[in-house]
Amino acid sequence: MLTLTDTASTVVKEIVSRRGGPEGAGLRIDAEDAGGTEYAVAIVPMPEEHDAVVEQDGARVYLGEVAAQSLDDKTLDARVADDGRVAFDIVPQHP
Repeated sequence: MLTLTDTASTVVKEIVSRRGGPEGAGLRIDAEDAGGTEYAVAIVPMPEEHDAVVEQDGARVYLGEVAAQSLDDKTLDARVADDGRVAFDIVPQHP
């Protein structure tokens, strides 16, 4: 299952909070293609019916079915630039 770094958890919570999402809102990731090389990311009020739910340190990430498969052994990390822009990185999980 996808894991989040402490930084990613903090960033996800902050992004969702700034958007004023309702209780249960989270970051949804879905794969644009079956190979899982491109992803769509959005703030959503709740998971879709078949989404996998990853909750870590209060951050909620919802994974579409294809994304859940391609990210099963990955970790989501985040970087925040000086100007406030956020970039997410997907890295292999450490054993």
